[in-house]
Amino acid sequence: MEKDARASRKQRELLLFIDGFIKGNGYGPSYREVMRALGYKSVSTVASHIDGLIVKGYLKKRDHSARSIEVVSLDSSEPSKSKHLQWLAAEIEGRPEGEDRSLLERAHAILEAGLKQS
Repeated sequence: MEKDARASRKQRELLLFIDGFIKGNGYGPSYREVMRALGYKSVSTVASHIDGLIVKGYLKKRDHSARSIEVVSLDSSEPSKSKHLQWLAAEIEGRPEGEDRSLLERAHAILEAGLKQS
């Protein structure tokens, strides 16, 4: 695995959504839920981004069952807070202008909407 490989903007948005969904619901989102929440046109786009995040070491699948996506946590004392997510948040917050700022605002809105549904 290439654990130090950087995620693209779309992958960062997806990763933040998945992490928030898991924290709010206790299980991972389906590919179709991700597709709808992030406005993708097909499930295959979601699968492609998730596969990329798995290769880069940000996500893993427990098995081949539905909702088995997990955010990789390198800190066993606090499994819900991945070092990858801390890095992504710091990177986005470090540049509060333009596209990165809108990405952060959209991710927060998506997370809040997901938490309100549960």
